[in-house]
Amino acid sequence: MSYISPTLPEEKKREISFHTSRIELSLSALKKNIKFLQKIIGPRTIFSSVIKGNAYGHNIRTFVPMAEKCGIRHFSVFSAYEGLIAKQSLTQDSHIMVMGDLCASALEWAIENEISFYVFTVGWLEKTVKAAKKVGRPALVHLEVETGMYRTGLNEKELDRAIRIIKSNPEYLIVEGVCTHYAGAESISNYVRVQDQIHRFKETALDLARKGLKIRLWHTACSSAALRYPDTRMDLVRLGIAHYGFWPNKETQMHYFMHNGAPPNKKQIDPLKRVLTWKSRIMNIKDVGKGEFVGYGNSYMTARKQKIASVPIGYFHGFARQLSNRGYVLIQGRRALVVGIVNMNMMMVDVTDFPEVNIGDEVVIIGSQKKQQITVGSFSDMTQFLNYEILVRLPEEIPRVVVP
Repeated sequence: MSYISPTLPEEKKREISFHTSRIELSLSALKKNIKFLQKIIGPRTIFSSVIKGNAYGHNIRTFVPMAEKCGIRHFSVFSAYEGLIAKQSLTQDSHIMVMGDLCASALEWAIENEISFYVFTVGWLEKTVKAAKKVGRPALVHLEVETGMYRTGLNEKELDRAIRIIKSNPEYLIVEGVCTHYAGAESISNYVRVQDQIHRFKETALDLARKGLKIRLWHTACSSAALRYPDTRMDLVRLGIAHYGFWPNKETQMHYFMHNGAPPNKKQIDPLKRVLTWKSRIMNIKDVGKGEFVGYGNSYMTARKQKIASVPIGYFHGFARQLSNRGYVLIQGRRALVVGIVNMNMMMVDVTDFPEVNIGDEVVIIGSQKKQQITVGSFSDMTQFLNYEILVRLPEEIPRVVVP
């Protein structure tokens, strides 16, 4: 039975019940993940919850209050729009940091609301000064420095110009932080490149300190860097995929278990707990004779008399068409194979050998049911999408419900 908080207004309960599926977000799982990760990064390091990509598909509006209940007071977004949604969702006096695109029309808004943001061009820093003068209060900026990612970031020459602008406008510019991003910290194949970036960042930090720049926060680490490279855990860590309960990749998970796992011959318990569970229901059941094609085209033919259940989930909802005749869902704690082509709004699954299956029975698309589990990783393996891609493809229209 799916959970809906009894404190929700009746109209909201009705709206949720009308949908073909729902995504449940576990508060207890999030608490465990944050506790585990905070122990790794240290009690004095700020835990910044990265909520870009609609909170990795978990939904910003739902997730932010959840994270605040778990003690988070710092959130990182990519864009001004995400910053606006996050600001509207706050229940505490939490801080928001924009790591990417802050459009010109949002610059004054960010300054007025004490939202900090990355600066990665001198021209943008100059525009920030003008906006701060107009607003009449200082802008909180994070200087993103180029260390070898070659995406965004100030190089050495641009940094010198930026320092002159900052020193000339102390009442309008506060350097909240200096940061960079690593080019694939999750993979050992990037080890030399990442180490070079760490070295470059430290050299830059020393140079800025020598030039008298006052900086509150040094930060470089995302989830994979924080888990694999202790040197990257500085004043703040930007934790994304890990605090939702997912490892950046299998390699990062193996690295953790090799260095912190259970003793030999002991079961390794995953310290990360999935926050997200995606559930739907059976909408129809049909008996199909042997030798019949199921659904569109002729990709699946019944090999015997079979019982086929229809589930109101399709590629519109983020269940990839590539999972046709390959994917699984959970029904009654057992795996049911997806048969035929995944439709826009519907898919069919084989429930022939299920003893008692009824219309309305719960279907788990991602998550656990009894002793079985369908992971985001299983989708990734079959579709060649990253787990990140699977999560952010989940439509915002699917209701997110917080569960204990």
